[in-house]
Amino acid sequence: MYIGRIMHKDVITITPDASLVKAKELTEKNNIDHLLVVDDEGRLKGVLSDRDLKKYWASPANTLSTHELSYLIEKIEVGMVMTKTVVTIPPDTTIERAAHIMQTHNINSLPVMEQDELVGIITSTDVMGVLLEAIGMHEDSVRICVLVTDRIGTLSEVTEILKDNQINIQSLVTWPVKQYPGTHQLVMRLPGDDGTKAVTALTKKGFKVLTRYVKDLSQYLPDAV
Repeated sequence: MYIGRIMHKDVITITPDASLVKAKELTEKNNIDHLLVVDDEGRLKGVLSDRDLKKYWASPANTLSTHELSYLIEKIEVGMVMTKTVVTIPPDTTIERAAHIMQTHNINSLPVMEQDELVGIITSTDVMGVLLEAIGMHEDSVRICVLVTDRIGTLSEVTEILKDNQINIQSLVTWPVKQYPGTHQLVMRLPGDDGTKAVTALTKKGFKVLTRYVKDLSQYLPDAV
């Protein structure tokens, strides 16, 4: 999945000389957490987050009257408080790469740039939604996990067993088990009615299947480890 297919193209923007009052009104009206700041020619100059707005709104609140606070906030321009160093991505960025960039930089949104043109925005909520859909969380399904040795052909063996038993795999994700080098966990979502049948079929072929959380994984390690 590429960002260009799921990004928000109708981007809500604001100019650097706009007041924080206007910025707050825009975020509340459009129910968004980020405003992209552009100049009069549409060039991206920064990002203003809901977190930034709350910080500047609250900082003088204990010492100023409501009238004084409103007057002060009206005088503060977006360009004074926006984040000027902005991490951006092109539309051909994959969803998993976008998630990695957000985690690495501890940010919740990414403006999407095509060459020098702002063409969209993607948020952490969007990324999470796509990833949850990809692993089948929206389906009526069951989740099973099999610990396997990281070698050529293992995935084929597991999927062949399920195929022979007429069990459809709705989604499959694999990643390494850090505590046990050389071991990967295959996490699959299957139709709800096929969960028990899948566990039985895989167990008969020597695989150890997890259907719930266990603290100690050692008893579920593949025999080759």
